[in-house]
Amino acid sequence: MKALGIIGSARRNGNTAALVKTALEAMETEGIRTQAIVLDEYDIGGCQGCEGCRNTCRCVLPDGMQEIYPLLLEADAIVLGSPTHFYNVSSDVSKFFERCYCFEAFDADDRSVWASVNEAMGGRYAVVIAVCEQADEADMGFTADAMRLPLESLGYRVVDTVKALKLYEKGAALRDNKALARAAAAGKKLARTMLLKQRLAAMLKPEA
Repeated sequence: MKALGIIGSARRNGNTAALVKTALEAMETEGIRTQAIVLDEYDIGGCQGCEGCRNTCRCVLPDGMQEIYPLLLEADAIVLGSPTHFYNVSSDVSKFFERCYCFEAFDADDRSVWASVNEAMGGRYAVVIAVCEQADEADMGFTADAMRLPLESLGYRVVDTVKALKLYEKGAALRDNKALARAAAAGKKLARTMLLKQRLAAMLKPEA
């Protein structure tokens, strides 16, 4: 089983990256294969609303998301992290979610009827990590929910949400034992949820 870590900060070795990687390391101790990517390293534009994905669930825009889509489809779970930018997720994470629109399918006659690619593939899991430089959680604004809610609509069950405060200077997360422990615990919970699903699927498999 595999988990994909998605770092939504332009600081490749910053606090968001440190916490996402900590969660992934905890997952590896449970036997989960992991991979981490930094969204800022890919040329990703926003959704153009062209509806080119309507009948195929495949985005037609030829940019860096075409490299990320296969990684998403391969991963059984994701760990998504974002810093707080003006009470919300980073622009990289915002564009990422816009471009995941192609993973939603709608009834031709009633767009209130919809399903996601991940639901069709059996459902997947996620952990959300929100980072804020301020000490008051209110200053984090919508960051955590702006990741959790889109993920849920995309067919991920978010098993844990980590909110890390007072992190700004480079390396601050690595000195914050509480934040590191929360990220590691979230990663372990995600891994064990994946393994439980695997055991359950094996138990329910019809005998030959």
